[in-house]
Parts: sequence; C-alpha cells; structure tokens
Amino acid sequence: MLQTAERVSHKDLSDNYVFQRSLLAYVEAAKLVSGRVLEIGTGSGYGIDVVSPNVTEFITIDKFEDASVLEHIKTLPNIKFMQMDVPPLKGLADNSFDFVITFQVIEHIQDDNKFVSEINRVLKPGGKLIVTTPNIKMSITRNPWHIREYTIAELEQLLKKSFSAVQKRGVAGNEKIMEYYRKNRASVEKITRFDIFNLQYRLPRQLLQIPYDILNRMNRRKLLQSNTSLVSDIKMEDYRVQEATDDCFDLFYVAVK
Repeated sequence: MLQTAERVSHKDLSDNYVFQRSLLAYVEAAKLVSGRVLEIGTGSGYGIDVVSPNVTEFITIDKFEDASVLEHIKTLPNIKFMQMDVPPLKGLADNSFDFVITFQVIEHIQDDNKFVSEINRVLKPGGKLIVTTPNIKMSITRNPWHIREYTIAELEQLLKKSFSAVQKRGVAGNEKIMEYYRKNRASVEKITRFDIFNLQYRLPRQLLQIPYDILNRMNRRKLLQSNTSLVSDIKMEDYRVQEATDDCFDLFYVAVK
C-alpha cells in the first residue's frame, strides 16, 4: 500500500510533476496557519517541515504508519503522529484546533459528509479548514483509488453543509506544466484505447486499483525516460494558486467555521 502511486514521493523523480504541485499546497497553507493544527493525511511526511515551524502544536493523522516519518517526528518537539482510519476523528475533542489541513484525502473517503462534519466539530469557532482535491474536469481517466472527484460547485456545496464561508481557489500551471499534461494525456490515451468496452467505468473500482497503479507508475517512469529534462525541470514555482477555474489541476478551498 505504501508503494502506491497515490502516495506521492519526493524521492522518485517520476513523481516530480505531482510532487511539486502537492508541495505548493503545504507552502500556501504555511502562510495561513497558526496555533494548534491538525493534518489529516500524513503521506510520506514531506509537508511536516513546511507547516510545523509556524504552529504551536501539529498533530498529523494517517491510516498507515511510515517508519521514516515516525523517526523524523521524534526529532521535532511540537509534532504528534496518530494512526487512524477516518472518519470519525477518534479521541480528538470538540473545538480544539485552530486549523485543519487535508490534502488529496477527501476523494478517498467513503462518507465525505461525515468527514467534513467531523472536521468542523474539532475546529474552534472561527477555525479554518484548508483542503485540496483533484479537479475532475482535469482528470485524464478514472482513478479507481478515488471514491469520487469533485467539480468546483460540488466541493463548495459539500463544504457549505458544515461551514459558514468557503473560499474557492485552485492550483494551475504554466506552459511547462501544460506541456507535461498534454504528453501525459497522449500517453494515457494510448493505453485506454484498448478499453473498447469502457470497462474502466463499468467494473467495480476495487478490481481496477492494482492494474491502474501499475500502469500509472509505468507511465510516469516512461514519461521521465522520454522527457527527462522536462520532468526534472518542473519546480513548485511552475504552479500557482488562483481563483478556481475548470483548468485548475486541484481545488484549493479554505472553509471557515
């Protein structure tokens, strides 16, 4: 599970296109957060050093324990890791966090209404949720690891069930990023052209997860081999946070309790 392409690594250059976009979310969040912060979705832990210096306490949750993350956390005074399958947010008190951040997680959650409601519960009045998730309008194919993906309006509607205000922003890329995106789309379409019965949308997603993951990883490495300079040259600065539009790769929303 920990080797899935869903858990982006800063150590694998073939992930660079996705990693730099994911890193930007943490950098932008670090500008906003303070006080007591909860992260849902530790992943490989690369965001901890970005966000934690700006807060008094940082609690990070993940479904899986990563030995390297746990070892690193031991060296940091204000960090705590909790292994947890959410929702609910077990053992976390009402009105106890100033911010909750959760990046590329909500699309994996079966009960997204409960997930959002639980985040609202643990936030203090006036506290903020910062959430990112893929924009379905820019998805090249079905991702069977995702329960669902959202449009701009769908994510807003979900968050407004629990939160009083929602700021809709998104992560877009420059021409370098769009060049990679076009090459990636073309490469994926070469694979999916064999799916003449559209099975990627007909079969249960659980049956497709492992084949998808293998093909996704192979495709990223193939793109790296054939476009080494393009992939390796992608930097966080090639992405930007802007008003949410259909050509944003991720939605980046801030919701206020």
